[in-house]
Amino acid sequence: MSFTSSLVVSPNVELSPSNFGFLDSLRDGPQIPDSFRFFSRNRVPNLINKRQKWGNPSHSTELKYPILCESGYGSVIAASMVANPAGEMAVSAEQKVYNVVMKQAALVKRQLRTAGELDVKPDIVLPGTLSLLNEAYDRCGEVCAEYAKTFYLGTMLMTPERQKAIWAIYVWCRRTDELVDGPNASHITPTALDRWEARLEELFQGRPFDMLDAALADTVTKFPVDIQPFKDMIEGMRMDLRKSRYKNFDELYLYCYYVAGTVGLMSVPVMGIAPESEASTESVYNAALALGIANQLTNILRDVGEDARRGRIYLPQDELAQAGLSDEDIFAGRVTDKWRNFMKSQIKRARMFFDEAEKGVLELNKASRWPVWASLLLYRQILDEIEANDYNNFTKRAYVRKGKKILALPMAYARALLGPS
Repeated sequence: MSFTSSLVVSPNVELSPSNFGFLDSLRDGPQIPDSFRFFSRNRVPNLINKRQKWGNPSHSTELKYPILCESGYGSVIAASMVANPAGEMAVSAEQKVYNVVMKQAALVKRQLRTAGELDVKPDIVLPGTLSLLNEAYDRCGEVCAEYAKTFYLGTMLMTPERQKAIWAIYVWCRRTDELVDGPNASHITPTALDRWEARLEELFQGRPFDMLDAALADTVTKFPVDIQPFKDMIEGMRMDLRKSRYKNFDELYLYCYYVAGTVGLMSVPVMGIAPESEASTESVYNAALALGIANQLTNILRDVGEDARRGRIYLPQDELAQAGLSDEDIFAGRVTDKWRNFMKSQIKRARMFFDEAEKGVLELNKASRWPVWASLLLYRQILDEIEANDYNNFTKRAYVRKGKKILALPMAYARALLGPS
């Protein structure tokens, strides 16, 4: 189980990596096709200042883990530093994630100060390259339309520049997810993921490997997108290769951030914050993070039985034990009162993340709100379906029926018309 996101994807469709031809590149190392050598180090500026120093923020949260207070600062409720057995201080999951949120927010605010308002940079048009770029973005749009139909429909309201950029991000995330969840996942090794990360760094330096990389390479020159969430998503794929249990919610939260919360941080710079919004940049990014966490927690609760058949349990082990449950109960697939009570607490937590995410959707650029609202409403309904199935997520798959999806779209559109609170 890996990538979900604030983008609505079809969970039952497999995207064959052979369609993109990138698995071989992981074995052979990054190369640059002649048709995309126009993305040279000197020609494409890099927005990422890797040596930039960021402040050491503090937290405030009712959920304990992810949520900033309105101003972006507050008192610490959950400890951000913990001591390991050797007495050394280690950064907790929430602090690691919060540092990334603050870094991305600072990147956007820096551009706002220099550009006056958040918008895209003009196209870098070089002889013979514009048609290739258009073809690359068109292909990303085709993939998004095929595998994320609801979300793709929502992007139709965006400006062409934002629309294409979101498609490029979606495709990169899906390709990354396919490395460990796709049909060739059994052949993927940590070395392959290391090569995929090296390829990502080349991409951010303006040296893409293939057509789909080229679309993202162009996107990151136009929007203040930081490389860290992309690298963190790859780290989530590494976790899937080496880890099948999570001791507590702190560990699970970090995993959810890696494979899903990252997508919100990638997307907000493209979707944009409404000019009339008075919310802090940090709070908007934190709400995007909350949506990714909520979606991934929902995926986990929906897929308990499916994951168990693969030998995986994405549930906090300490909370299972407190509920009087064990791995054996999950592998047996028994729906008992203990299981129902445990699921009620897990669903409550996921809904709290969705509630926090709602606050940020209102602050997005008007043209970007519809697909995000659609994602939020549809994914939250999966939790309702789990309850309707009497918490049997061992043998029954909770899903939102087509009729409900159709009804959710105009509701999402109506909410998208509401401006910042």
